[in-house]
Amino acid sequence: MRIPLSALIGLVMTGAFVLSALFAPWIAPYPIDAAVGQVWEGPSQQYWLGTDTIGRDILSRLIYGGSVTIFVALVSSLLSFGMGAFFGFLAATRGGWIDTGLSRVVDLMMAVPSLIVALVVLSVLPLNLTVLILVMGVLDSTRVFRLSRAVAADIAVMDYVEAAKLRGERQGWIIFREILPNAMSPLVAEFGMRFIFAVLFISTLSFLGLGIQPPLSDWGGMVRENKDGLVYGKAAALMPALAIAVLAISVNLVADWILQRTSSLKGGRGG
Repeated sequence: MRIPLSALIGLVMTGAFVLSALFAPWIAPYPIDAAVGQVWEGPSQQYWLGTDTIGRDILSRLIYGGSVTIFVALVSSLLSFGMGAFFGFLAATRGGWIDTGLSRVVDLMMAVPSLIVALVVLSVLPLNLTVLILVMGVLDSTRVFRLSRAVAADIAVMDYVEAAKLRGERQGWIIFREILPNAMSPLVAEFGMRFIFAVLFISTLSFLGLGIQPPLSDWGGMVRENKDGLVYGKAAALMPALAIAVLAISVNLVADWILQRTSSLKGGRGG
């Protein structure tokens, strides 16, 4: 299998982000909250990306912040796909009032922008990783529900699914053994898009002060902490913003490659 250059670049860059997140304590030159230099120092041999608003090493905080950002985005994306795919498949296979009820609930949730809902909910709940992941996962599951329901509706009319129903297979068998394997390709491609949405979402919440809280750090919080430096021509706020952009581009390159390889749904045997 020949991998296009763009996809290869995306894979390498994404892998680099993941590895740096996994091994942050061993890669980061300095502790996350250690003030090791002067305020807003420029890049140097000692501080490769300079220092921030209180003299902390930006590179170290980028590495630690990346581990938090990627962890929250990944876990919330897995949660949203678990919930959205299950209920989407259930709605498509059962139909009737179950399909109608679930679809109307999702429509109601999607009628209000996710950011507004998150800001309202997080303003009254404790700000910790568990709450953030749950809120992000539930809100994003509505998009996954719409996709999985549409994909499953096309698969549910295939001959092998009808045969499974005639054999008397249970609902769980039909969902996990007949529909899920044939819906995996578009769902995997969509997962990359939803992961990037989660990265941008948690960064936005942190920039507004309702995301990751100290002593932890993430890229959105780093932008908020150093935004005043832009007035004085300091680039400390641009480094985490650049990291967000590079991660988004790299994952999108991989997702685009998967989408290109995803053929139209086939009617072959799925179980």
